[in-house]
Amino acid sequence: MAHLGLVALLVNEYEEAIDFYVGGLGFELVEDAPRPDGSRWVVVRPPGARETALLLARAGNAEQRARVGDQTGGRVGLFLHTEDFAAAHARMVEAGVQFLEEPRHEAYGSVAVFVDLYGNRWDLIQPRSTE
Repeated sequence: MAHLGLVALLVNEYEEAIDFYVGGLGFELVEDAPRPDGSRWVVVRPPGARETALLLARAGNAEQRARVGDQTGGRVGLFLHTEDFAAAHARMVEAGVQFLEEPRHEAYGSVAVFVDLYGNRWDLIQPRSTE
């Protein structure tokens, strides 16, 4: 079966992005390799994730730089699933992650919107169990 392997996310600088995604969100740094053109191949993913990861892609021109932080037109565009919402939320708040709302409990699960260091909107979500 096919699956998404990587999702590219435009960033300003590699180190600040790695600091946020690894330090703030608790992701694992999977790969950080130089490329011949002077860029780097930087891959991060949530701990335990095995299929989808983020490729942190440094913006390489003015058009890309203009889209850093607003790749989805201000909508939530990334969804970080957790099995323990309260613990994940508390850890992220402690790490300085900015939440735009208080946690809420919906029919589909517990959720709160946060922004990454560039302003991209994410949902932290613990889907309601269907078992």
